[in-house]
Amino acid sequence: MAVREAKPERVTRETAGRADGWFRLGRRWRKAVLVTHIVSAGAWIGIDVMVAVLVLTGRFGSSDEVRGLAYEALATFVVWPMLVSGLLTLTTGLILGLGTRWGLVRYWWVGIKLVLNLVLCTLILVALRPGMDEIGAYGRDLVNGAPEPAGVSDLFFPPAVSLTTLALATVLAVAKPWGRIRRTAGTGSTRS
Repeated sequence: MAVREAKPERVTRETAGRADGWFRLGRRWRKAVLVTHIVSAGAWIGIDVMVAVLVLTGRFGSSDEVRGLAYEALATFVVWPMLVSGLLTLTTGLILGLGTRWGLVRYWWVGIKLVLNLVLCTLILVALRPGMDEIGAYGRDLVNGAPEPAGVSDLFFPPAVSLTTLALATVLAVAKPWGRIRRTAGTGSTRS
């Protein structure tokens, strides 16, 4: 019985530089994860646009009832869909980073996008979510005709910061600037 020699794995753009033990996404899986990543990021941007519309309507609406309803909708419907889309974007980005040639921290643009995503998801939980009960109560008070002052002036910052950051992440994904991250002398050198 003849023993077949194993053919060496073909080196492609996907496998070049891949450390042993890392998985590689096949073409179909990569496309599916990439589409999911793009759709979830688009949903996140859409939710941020909705937040901006609700904040502006709550601030400059034509009547107290309209303003109150905008604040109630903001408090009720925004945080969890935004967080889910952010976490889905983060998860699919991690899968793409680990399963493709881009890696998680091999290129500057990927590393920066990862940090931006983590910061925005954290801000949703620690800065936006805790104030939503107060915003909802303020909206109900406006609708009922008994407005009490609330800290709604700070609501301009979340959509402005988030939309700017997500626009930057989109530009980074398209332009892919700055090349590779250099490795330290102990792990071998990498040219940029």
